[in-house]
Amino acid sequence: MQPLEFTQSPFAVLTLIAAPAILTNATSTLAQSTINRMFRTRDRMHELLAKSEVGDLPEAEATYLLEQVNRVERQAVLLLRALHSIYVALGAFAAATLITLLAEGLAPLWGALWFRAMAGLGIALGLVGVGGLVFGSVKLSKATRMSLDNIRAEAALIRERQSLRSAGASKNAEILSEQRKS
Repeated sequence: MQPLEFTQSPFAVLTLIAAPAILTNATSTLAQSTINRMFRTRDRMHELLAKSEVGDLPEAEATYLLEQVNRVERQAVLLLRALHSIYVALGAFAAATLITLLAEGLAPLWGALWFRAMAGLGIALGLVGVGGLVFGSVKLSKATRMSLDNIRAEAALIRERQSLRSAGASKNAEILSEQRKS
């Protein structure tokens, strides 16, 4: 691995930092998205807390509420772990960019061995960053799956309630119909 000469190409430095810079930007966007999801999870927990304070809930509703609380709490833990991994990735990519720039800038002064050592460190930091992104993405995928579980549970509850209301409305219509006949 030979150090690039800045005089060979005006794009030499850009070439060295392009990949880590793009990955840093993508990681920052993923971090912001994850933070927004954490805020939404917090808001959802506040909604569940308000529902729990309403008072005496039927046993089925209380069980459903506890399942939702547990799922939202697990989702928040997954999001926090994902965010931690994403922050590690962000730091690793930023450090890889800096190390790469230092290696290129100081290689003429300190020699090829310096360049190789710093390039190796830059590559290692890049791999740490990619690992953090992969781990964070897996955690985000699990958190998304939990969101879908919450949506499905709420949809089932809505269907059940509507079914009971429809059955009650049908029964009331029958009673009214019989009263009119009499």
